[in-house]
Amino acid sequence: MKTTLNVQGMTCGHCKMSVEGALNELNGVTNTEVDLATGKVDVTYDEDKVTSEAMREAVEEQGYDVVA
Repeated sequence: MKTTLNVQGMTCGHCKMSVEGALNELNGVTNTEVDLATGKVDVTYDEDKVTSEAMREAVEEQGYDVVA
């Protein structure tokens, strides 16, 4: 399963690494790709193991806003 999160507040490589790291730590997330220019985060995951809400919370815990 694949989804795209719209994340506000990412401006640099450190931001990218923080978001990717938080998402990749979740059980069920297999791949994360951050595009700093657009604020889009493509996440490939197993929907039986992780919810979009859990992914959203992981990003928000890093200090970024997820826009629906």
